[in-house]
Amino acid sequence: MAKSKANKPKLSPIIECRPLRIFTEKAYLDYSMYVILDRALPHIGDGLKPVQRRIIYAMSELGLTALTKYKKSARTVGDVLGKFHPHGDAPCYEAMVLMAQAFSYRYPLIDGQGNWGSQDDPKSFAAMRYTESRLTQYAQALLAELGNGTVDWVPNFDATLTEPSLLPACLPNILLNGATGIAVGMATDIPPHNLREVASACIRLLDDPKTTLTDLFEHIQGPDFPTAAEIITSMEEIRKIYQEGQGVVRVRAVYKEEQGQLIITALPYQVSGSKIIEQIAEQIREKKLSLIEDLRDESDQKNPIRLLIVPRSNRVDNNALMDHLFATTDLERSYRINLNMIGLDGLPHVKNLLTILQEWLTYRQQTVRRRLVFRLEKVRHRLHLLEGFLIVYLHIEEVIQIIREHDEPKAALVNQFKLSDIQADAILEIRLRQLAKLEETRIRTEQKSLCIERDALQEVLASEVKLKRLIRDELQKNAELYGDERRSQLVERSTAQAFQKIEMIPAEPMTIILSIHGWIRAAKGHDFDVSGLNFKAGDSLKMAIQGRSNQLLVIIDSTGHSYSTAIHTLPSARGAGEPLTSRFSPPSGASFEAIISGDPEQSVLLASDAGYGFITQLTELCSKNRRGKISIKLPECSQVLPPQLIDNLDSSSIAVVTNHGHFLIISARELPVMPRGKGNKIIQIPFEKAKKREEYITNLVVLPTKNSALLFVSGKRHMILKPADLEHYRGQRGQRGHKLPRNLQKLDNLTVHLS
Repeated sequence: MAKSKANKPKLSPIIECRPLRIFTEKAYLDYSMYVILDRALPHIGDGLKPVQRRIIYAMSELGLTALTKYKKSARTVGDVLGKFHPHGDAPCYEAMVLMAQAFSYRYPLIDGQGNWGSQDDPKSFAAMRYTESRLTQYAQALLAELGNGTVDWVPNFDATLTEPSLLPACLPNILLNGATGIAVGMATDIPPHNLREVASACIRLLDDPKTTLTDLFEHIQGPDFPTAAEIITSMEEIRKIYQEGQGVVRVRAVYKEEQGQLIITALPYQVSGSKIIEQIAEQIREKKLSLIEDLRDESDQKNPIRLLIVPRSNRVDNNALMDHLFATTDLERSYRINLNMIGLDGLPHVKNLLTILQEWLTYRQQTVRRRLVFRLEKVRHRLHLLEGFLIVYLHIEEVIQIIREHDEPKAALVNQFKLSDIQADAILEIRLRQLAKLEETRIRTEQKSLCIERDALQEVLASEVKLKRLIRDELQKNAELYGDERRSQLVERSTAQAFQKIEMIPAEPMTIILSIHGWIRAAKGHDFDVSGLNFKAGDSLKMAIQGRSNQLLVIIDSTGHSYSTAIHTLPSARGAGEPLTSRFSPPSGASFEAIISGDPEQSVLLASDAGYGFITQLTELCSKNRRGKISIKLPECSQVLPPQLIDNLDSSSIAVVTNHGHFLIISARELPVMPRGKGNKIIQIPFEKAKKREEYITNLVVLPTKNSALLFVSGKRHMILKPADLEHYRGQRGQRGHKLPRNLQKLDNLTVHLS
């Protein structure tokens, strides 16, 4: 045992033993914070991610301003990777391309020459060895104050150079160009905004620190994307997004009508015209959209976005067609907003609009103060040197003699003229030719000018009000220099609705035939002769109605359940049709009693032969379920009557006849309007007679107007009762009605007579 202990290796004091769980947790958190802070999220100060900041700074170091010649993009990427950003060249160049695309950035930072992609295909840009670039004029809003002591400088990745930790942005670029990024556990989606609106909001905050978020809405209407598509989200929702820092806005393409054709002139942000053409063409190929005859992309240099849609005929509702395209293609898109960014405290946080502007103005005040302090130190240093130069001018001969005769002229000058070391060094560094040309007037003029500037700088630094006024003036100047009009108009619109499949079918007249055994079929035209139809053995005609191929057919069974199916899917009347049981699953023992068709909002009378009924809409009877749904509750021992369409509730009347010959006419308005149920009593039938089914309704019709006549058919007898004759039978709902003449009490048929 002693030997084993003696041979046990000793751990080096450098090695640290830690549990794997703790080590991996810390390593993952370190990686997460690195991705969040150094790669994915922008800083509120300059609105840039590290790679973007390094690209802009590297280009400024190369002298690629808006006034210089273009240089190969590969040169810029090489400098960025070699000096500041040791990562892949492809993502670095892609970040550079994004800042150069006018359709991606609201205010591009890079001016590109060559193929930098297109809105149709943003990834189609040429390789960096082919393209050339330089900074835009707007980039100066981020770089102009860089050399004025405004930012901190940090070592680059190998500590051989320094780079700015932030850029001294004189405009809130975080809102102007926005940002998107995915980090570890968080993401950011900041939309672009209009420069003039944001600058106006900043000025409002400077003038009145008590400005509320509601007050800012007077200046900032909403996001302003690079494309001219409409923002259709309501103002209430946009304000809620700015209050919470998160939400969704909807953007819709802009179109116009020219000679019956639809022309799309603006697409949503990051949507390509070729993709829209492809989406619409796919619907046409799959026969989901039959209302378009032609589709062309006529975009050119003069009209960057011009998509032409030719409707099939002038009867097509263009607004409904565009609504369908908005709902089914990228002509309308939702954009997520997540105002997540790194704040001045160095931590990521989702901020509302007021907090963003307040925090950026704090950053701007710090930047301007540092700039003024830096300039003040420069002015003081120059004044100090000028004092020394003035002494030299007044004693030029003596100074020259000291320089010529002394081995250490600096010490002699300091002792002789009471100069500082800085003044003495400056004098000794002056060339003899310059020393001889020193002029008192020029020195005193420069002194006077610098003294005025020094006093002005000190005055601004000592006054918070004057500092804010300076920032305000600079914001106004930059807004005039770089600002433009809003592109994305805010137009509140309703949600787009896609066509239902049935709406895409032509509205052809159809005759639908139902047999007693529940077989269904359809024939084209309303003049189809059903008397010549053949039926299966033991089957016969139950009823036939007229409808249209783009409508739904509603079927009522003997238990009060209703079902629906599209008329255009019914089998042809040339054959025997198909049983409804292949489409639906009615209750055991139920039979299909009636069919009806019409527009979805059409009023329908549902009634039972026990004397109860109500009015509903046809759409309430539709059901996608194979088992249907209960539409009318039938009293005991009663049967459902064929439903009747009602065109106008105010002018229509309902006529009912019982098997005992009681006849009653009531106004349709007397019955309740309800989606489903038993309904109210139409005509009085004694309970015992109804329960034993001794008396029940045999005929029920709807009179469209008070001037309608009725045709009574009883055996071979036919009698027409004119409106004046029918007045005797009019009454109130629930009454017993009057007896018909004896020869009409056993009716075979009751129909509205058309004179």
